[in-house]
Amino acid sequence: RTTTTAPGLLKMISAVFLMNHKGEVLISRIYRDDISRGVANAFRLEVIGSKDIRSPVKSIGSTSFMWIKQGGIYIVAVTRANVDVSMVFEVLYRISEIFTSYFETLDEDAVRNNFVLVYELLDEIMDFGYPQNCSTEVLKMYITQGKDKFRERGAMTKEKMSKITVVATGAIPWRSPDIKHRKNEIYIDVVESVNLLMSAEGNVLRADVSGQVMMKAFLSGMPECKFGMNDKLLMDKEARVGTATAATTRRRSQGIEIDDCTFHQCVKLGKFDTERSISFTPPDGEFELMRYRTTENINLPFKILPIIKEIGRSRIECSVTIKSTFSSKVFGGSVVVYIPCPKNTAVAHIVTAAGRAKYMPEHDAIVWKIKRFPGDTEYTLPAEVELMATVSTEKKAWSRPPISMEFQVPMFTASGFHVRFLKVIEKSNYTTTKWVRYLTKAGTYQNRI
Repeated sequence: RTTTTAPGLLKMISAVFLMNHKGEVLISRIYRDDISRGVANAFRLEVIGSKDIRSPVKSIGSTSFMWIKQGGIYIVAVTRANVDVSMVFEVLYRISEIFTSYFETLDEDAVRNNFVLVYELLDEIMDFGYPQNCSTEVLKMYITQGKDKFRERGAMTKEKMSKITVVATGAIPWRSPDIKHRKNEIYIDVVESVNLLMSAEGNVLRADVSGQVMMKAFLSGMPECKFGMNDKLLMDKEARVGTATAATTRRRSQGIEIDDCTFHQCVKLGKFDTERSISFTPPDGEFELMRYRTTENINLPFKILPIIKEIGRSRIECSVTIKSTFSSKVFGGSVVVYIPCPKNTAVAHIVTAAGRAKYMPEHDAIVWKIKRFPGDTEYTLPAEVELMATVSTEKKAWSRPPISMEFQVPMFTASGFHVRFLKVIEKSNYTTTKWVRYLTKAGTYQNRI
């Protein structure tokens, strides 16, 4: 009978090379015999020696090279099969993270000084070209060189080795089953970055929110957690099947449309695909549960209202109003507004009603700082800028760069993201203390003038 096993075996990484910026091979780990060490010369000549290479994927003959560059080191995966490129790059970035975790800094000296450890890690990370164990926490349990040495060699007891084997080969390699905490707590931080480009007429040209849900879990045993958010698809589904509560029905209109999201490996993706529920057994300590992005119905925390007038060639009058749109019960912090000025600015006369402001030549801008910005409030900064006379015969028009902002607003989410519930189920049925915080900060927040 026919079998598909043999062709499948070929579709994986054949070798991994670590090379410096000169193209010298520092480490070579060959997993399959269809590749020789000599292919590194082709990579050195065709990629490192070429100035026109921009793509991180290069095919030379029947051999494909995929690489990333970290700390002056090329981490190169080599194959002769039609592999899943996104998966290969995921492995390369995991290798970089693992090396950085062991050496603190990933550079040529670190690789040369720890070459035995590098080979040991590459043998554990992949077997016959297939990724096996890319978890830093699990690797550090039994590869204890570098800055994570055991104080005594005898610390590796038979009992401990058996536990490590269970964790490394089990279904949940990111968590040990014998974890115990005196107090069971879980902290959730929802952190959002708002990106905005507003036209001079006040029209939104581009707006999106990139968010992440950070967790810090101190839970005993092997708990099963279920995380609920105000996902519009899930809330609409609950309303159709009649499982929604009265409070959920009232908030259905407040559900957010998530454009795309990524999860930590502990999340059961099958349940999310079918039920839109996020179920997971968390790692112990801090980790990123998910990332998400949304572009619909964004609540902009600040509005910028600029009025800029160029009076002749020697003076500019400006008035910039910043208005906070969030609740008066919430306060923004670390607010910094950059109001651009021409390069030939001589002096700026500024009147501040709140915070402090001054012209900073290194930024070519008036920098206005407000430590505490109440909600539902507006502040105006009037300023008069005097310009130096230029000797150039051809007067260049001022390009009018956009006004930009930095800020942080605790207990506010621009996307409307809300944690609906977090259930912790464990066989001992202990009580869990849960904490939730929200923070919105500026990504690229600009308003044209």
